[in-house]
Order: sequence, then C-alpha cells, then structure tokens
Amino acid sequence: MAWLMKAEPESRVVKGKDVKFSVDDFEEIKVSPWDGVRNPEASRFMRERMKLGDKVLFYHSNTKIPGIAGFAEICKEGYPDCKLHVFYYLTTNSLHRYCMGSKTDKEKPKWYMVDVRFISRAKHMVSLPLLKHLATLSEPPADLPYLTSEHLKAIKNMALLTRGRLSVQPVDNPLVVEAIQLLADKGGWDEDIDGKKKTSGKKRAGEEQGEAPETDKTTEGADGKGSEAELREPSAKKKRKSGGSDTPTRSEGTRRSSRLKK
Repeated sequence: MAWLMKAEPESRVVKGKDVKFSVDDFEEIKVSPWDGVRNPEASRFMRERMKLGDKVLFYHSNTKIPGIAGFAEICKEGYPDCKLHVFYYLTTNSLHRYCMGSKTDKEKPKWYMVDVRFISRAKHMVSLPLLKHLATLSEPPADLPYLTSEHLKAIKNMALLTRGRLSVQPVDNPLVVEAIQLLADKGGWDEDIDGKKKTSGKKRAGEEQGEAPETDKTTEGADGKGSEAELREPSAKKKRKSGGSDTPTRSEGTRRSSRLKK
C-alpha cells in the first residue's frame, strides 16, 4: 500500500506556530510524526490502514507549484494525537498519558497520527500541472518513452486529481507509484508543463496586442471538509483565514523540524 501525504514548504503561521515543513526539513530530521491532521477520514486512514513499510509520496502543498518532492515510508503505525502532543515529545510518556486523559477519551481517542521516515528526494519534482497534463493523454508523449498507457490511466484515477483536497490520500494502484518514481528519476518533460502556465493561442494573441492576461484560477477539487485552492486562488485565502476547513496539511500541528530528531 502507498500513500500521498501533504505538507506546506513555505512559512505560514497558524495559532502562533509556523506549519512550514519542506522536503529540506524532512531530509534534515529524517523521522517525523504526522500530527495535527483534523480531517476524520485522513485520521482514520492513519488509525486503521497505514502499516509499517507502506510507501509515502511526500507532496508540497499550498505553494505556487505543488507536487511530489520526495519519498518516505511509514515507520510507526497509528497512535493517539492529542492537543498537547508537543509537550510529550519534549518530556515523558507520563505527560502524554495525562494529556490523553484531559483532552480526549483515553479508551477512544478521536485523532491519530503515524511516524514517517524520509527515504529520498525526487531528482525531478513531479508537479501537479504535469500530472494533470498526463491525465488528459491516452498515449505517453514522445519525450516520456518510459511511461506506458497503463501508467497514464492509473495517474488519471489518482485521488490527488479526483479528490485533491484530502491531506492524506491512499494510492491504491502500484502503477501510480511506479510512474511517479520513473518521472522523478528520469525527468525529460517539457518545462512549460512543469508548473508554468501554458498559454492558449487566443490568450497569447491577446497578450501580444497588449491585453491584460486573465487570472489562472485552477484548483484541485474538494474533500468532505470544505475546499481550499492549491494554487493560491484569492478566494481561498479568505477561507484559510476563516479556519473553517481542514487544511491540506497539518495546520493544527507545530513545525516538525523543531520537535523530533532521530
């Protein structure tokens, strides 16, 4: 089994804490708890389905060019995530038990997390625009001869493209992981697809005549807890400030790089 797990590579302060956690941070600390997830479905995945050794596609979210930036694995299966977990990491197990008793039902804690171990960076970040482009194709492009039509079909059915907002997503088809690893290792695609806006003929002609370009309002979709633009849609910024939906990463958590080093 494999999973796609999102983190924010750029600084953003939530409740006084910077939730930034990039592939650079992950590579530095090697192992991190995946805490602060407050989406019931994502938390249930961590509690019930994630197993030791499951592969993880580490995804940069809420940034100008989102995409898969590294590879990891589950190194500790689901365990309770309580609101005061930051103190647990700095002190003892007894404080963790106290935290559970005061903030959650000790027998039935509501939220769960796992520990994730860094494996490697992606030599070529596999961007969301690239995956969306490949999902429109029936045959691999000439510059990506290592992909097959089956790879493209698997990519098209990724939860990232069908339910983009969910912060922890299952990757059920092993062909997806295989395709992502090939793309990350070999690269070779048109740079215009890799995060740069491709300009249509009509739009390009208008720009050449001095007309103002239209605003790109591409989004990823929505999960059951609400929506938030992955590519920084202005209206989504207002929603993020409202705190009304589950963010694409661990917004309630604290910065991982300052907490757990193994």
